[in-house]
Amino acid sequence: MTIGRIIEGRTEVITCDAGTTVRDAAALLAERRIGAVPVIEDGGLAGIFSERDVIYKLREVGPDVLDMPLKSVMTVTPVTVTPETSVMGALSLMTRRRIRHLPVVKDDRMVGIVSIGDLVKYRMDKIEHEAEAMRDYIQTA
Repeated sequence: MTIGRIIEGRTEVITCDAGTTVRDAAALLAERRIGAVPVIEDGGLAGIFSERDVIYKLREVGPDVLDMPLKSVMTVTPVTVTPETSVMGALSLMTRRRIRHLPVVKDDRMVGIVSIGDLVKYRMDKIEHEAEAMRDYIQTA
């Protein structure tokens, strides 16, 4: 299974502009109940802003961080995958890099984003289907 299959049918990718304040981006994360948002600058993916970025900068700068633009706080040059990346390859990458979100990029254009939750859900569903098939096989044998 590929990342392209996971994001297939998704129509909306929530993003923020690099000039958006941390306050507004944090409100968006809370409102949408998401952990990260890709940051767009000049039409392209410039970084990713996550809950962790807020926490780290809050400790470093204090409450003034809330009025800073995302370009000052975001993770620059985020780790990305392509639609052709396998789910297991993406999970391995997330584990090695200790990240929870991967923008999906094709031809230098962001086409989606996946979270570790998306990939774990896929794996759990697959394991459940395999277990069900095994139970059916055993019952008919």
